[in-house]
Amino acid sequence: MKQIDSTTNFRVLQWKKLKDKTARNEKKQFIVEGYHLVSEAYKAGQLVEVITTENKCDFDVPSYKVRYDVMESISSMATPNKIIGICSQKAPGSYGDSVLVVDRIHHPGNLGTIIRSAVAFNVDTIVINESVDVYNQKVVQATQGMIFHINIIKSSLSGAIAELKNKNYQIIGTDVRDGVNLDDFTARKKHALIVGNEGEGLDQDILDQCDVKLNIEMNSNCESLNVGVATSIILYHLR
Repeated sequence: MKQIDSTTNFRVLQWKKLKDKTARNEKKQFIVEGYHLVSEAYKAGQLVEVITTENKCDFDVPSYKVRYDVMESISSMATPNKIIGICSQKAPGSYGDSVLVVDRIHHPGNLGTIIRSAVAFNVDTIVINESVDVYNQKVVQATQGMIFHINIIKSSLSGAIAELKNKNYQIIGTDVRDGVNLDDFTARKKHALIVGNEGEGLDQDILDQCDVKLNIEMNSNCESLNVGVATSIILYHLR
């Protein structure tokens, strides 16, 4: 284990750059914080390096012991963890049978929750369009490590729908006004659920391309649900 004692060390400066989306995309790397996320990254084969304030490292990758002030400069947390992992971004794979398409989700906690629920309810692939960066630290933290257990594809919405239709996927939209009651619907084996922006939902031109639109029946006093909650309910039903 190598020792680093300066916040201006070359490696430290490179790690700190990964807080920025542009640098993450260029290097195809991102940061995870805390033992659980580092462990999930290691199990997935995506852990590249470990930075720690401890005297030992439990993971068979290059590791660096740093002072607390160095860890503080790298961390995005108000109180830094004792361990940080530098991870490789996984190359996108092919679609599975169950696909989730995410359109313009801007809140990191919402996207993280959606990813976590997608893994819980057997979604193979998430397609992300014009949303908060999936490797944003707050998104990664909210996934609780599930980001390492799902295929992630970045694509335009129109491109994704065209490709999925060409591959004979059933395209399912969400519409709080005119959708079919979720309890009355059974999806085909190959299906893609599309969920939209927190405030606006899906645009009408997207809804027009869907084979079916779903609605969650609820108390009339409640107009709508948080997109993370609504997506989780639908995925549970479709599983």
